[in-house]
Amino acid sequence: MLINTSKCKVMHIGKSQKNYPYYMNNQQLEEVTQEKDLDMLISNDLKVSQQCQSACTKAMRNPGIINHTIVFRHPDIMLRL
Repeated sequence: MLINTSKCKVMHIGKSQKNYPYYMNNQQLEEVTQEKDLDMLISNDLKVSQQCQSACTKAMRNPGIINHTIVFRHPDIMLRL
């Protein structure tokens, strides 16, 4: 299987690391400060604040979607949702 170098990225973790450029197949890899993988947001300082904010935003969308799409709001149905 071939590696798609355009999808490869490098993240420098920690402040003491020197930011050297990395190459694969004579192509410089893109440097990122945060990356989303398996629906988890990972940042270069390994703090979870961005992940918590992202999860909270996603969770707050669901009641709004339910409120806008459900016409018949019987208490039993709303409790299940």
